[in-house]
Amino acid sequence: MVGQLIQNTPGTISLAQGVVSYGPPLAAMEIIRSFGSDPADHLYGPVQGIPELISVIENKLQKDNHISGDISKRIIVTAGANMAFLNALFAITDPGDEIILPTPYYFNHEMAIRMVNCTPLGVKTGADFQPCPEEIEKAITPRTRAVVTISPNNPAGIVYPEKTLREINRICAEHGIYHICDEAYEYFTYDRAKHFSPGSIKNADGHTISLYSLSKTYGFASWRIGYMLIPKSLYSPILKAQDTNLICATRIAQKAAIVALATGSAYCLEKREDIDTTRQHVIAALESIRNFSTFPSADGAFYILMRIDTDKKCMTLVRELIEKYRIAVLPGDAFGIDDGCYLRISYGALEADMVEKGIHRLINGLKHLV
Repeated sequence: MVGQLIQNTPGTISLAQGVVSYGPPLAAMEIIRSFGSDPADHLYGPVQGIPELISVIENKLQKDNHISGDISKRIIVTAGANMAFLNALFAITDPGDEIILPTPYYFNHEMAIRMVNCTPLGVKTGADFQPCPEEIEKAITPRTRAVVTISPNNPAGIVYPEKTLREINRICAEHGIYHICDEAYEYFTYDRAKHFSPGSIKNADGHTISLYSLSKTYGFASWRIGYMLIPKSLYSPILKAQDTNLICATRIAQKAAIVALATGSAYCLEKREDIDTTRQHVIAALESIRNFSTFPSADGAFYILMRIDTDKKCMTLVRELIEKYRIAVLPGDAFGIDDGCYLRISYGALEADMVEKGIHRLINGLKHLV
């Protein structure tokens, strides 16, 4: 709906899409120029990923995520983190099962759950959209198969504390269900916020499913490369799910991913400095409309989820902003929040000057429409 409105309104600046403005490391682009000279480049690869990439991912998980042990046989390379999430659902659910999603949730997760004939259970979060372990535990039923956490968070732009993630992981273990951890924005933290990987918790390997992506970290959105770290018990069923749907991630993208990951997190962290500068400018600008809006401290990812003090439906407001002021954001009800009018702002997809122009349009539009 929002994409169609943008198409129908030429000149619209989009602060809606959740991607970064930069592309892959130069070394990754160089390596693909030689792709195709080896006859094996044109054949199916191993379902779980080519060995060289598995090895690089293993090193990364040990170094950056502090996940120890022999994990090579728990890694599966996927066509992005969304496919990893769907793989997990195929492996752990039957029709009619339930998956708990703290709200606001990532809408692709909700859609994927419904596509496998399961039920997404939205559980309200507390102040600043932080999850409440007690409420999550209350929501567990005999049909619950997993709790999903996203940190740093899309769409709220917050980071879950280590203590909270440890408690949710403990609850999942005690109830015999899985903890699915979406860590696509793992390097995008600001100020004093720190990312924590639940997969690093002692004895968590039997019930923790961790999802990762190169799309944001290395500007790889179109290459569709992600990976998942799973319990050994799920290795065979997830391989079957992936073999049925995809067979394997493309060899060309996997080879580029090897080089990208070898550059290390420094590539993303350097880009993050510019994103943080933009973030600070956006937050400062939004202070001018604090009289009718609120939003939590956006210390992760590259999103701000803003509540607007209005009786208008959020999609109505989004439509008016596009058609009258040529600025696009996403409505909060797409992320499962129905207790007011919320807008998600993404400041990572555009260069700083265009974001500044877009925020000016947004503020101007909201002042006239609210």
